[in-house]
Amino acid sequence: EFLHVKPGKGAAFVRTKMRNYITGNTVEKTFRAGSTIQEASISKETKQFTYKDGSQFVFMDLTSFEESRLNESDVGDRQKWLKEGMDCTLLYWNGRIIDFDLPITVRLTVTEADPGQGDSAQGGTKPATLETGAVVNVPSFVDVGDDVLIDSRTGQYMSRA
Repeated sequence: EFLHVKPGKGAAFVRTKMRNYITGNTVEKTFRAGSTIQEASISKETKQFTYKDGSQFVFMDLTSFEESRLNESDVGDRQKWLKEGMDCTLLYWNGRIIDFDLPITVRLTVTEADPGQGDSAQGGTKPATLETGAVVNVPSFVDVGDDVLIDSRTGQYMSRA
């Protein structure tokens, strides 16, 4: 995020907000308009989540069969949307995994849900537990065994699959 500022007096400058991918800290920094900074060389690779080994999540490159591992602390709350066989994008800096992205839409199966209250014109919601253990609010017509689409960024129910 950046903002170019040209004050009435003095030289122009650029106010930036930068995030450290490794620590997660955000820093605000100001640069002179003519200065340059070296951009980080970040590469992206699509890998498939294969399994969880203790506190590590194992991702595999389907062409070279090379495995990459992420700690549970690096995955964080996103693990509730992570399903075996799912393709994810891993971000690398200097050969080190610094982050990963889930697909925006995740298809998961409902494993537990209270029975609906019959036909209702209001279209109420109820909590449902998904195959990954995540609990989301779904419309009352969703039953156990149904596949649902979830927005992995917000955790919101989108539709039945």
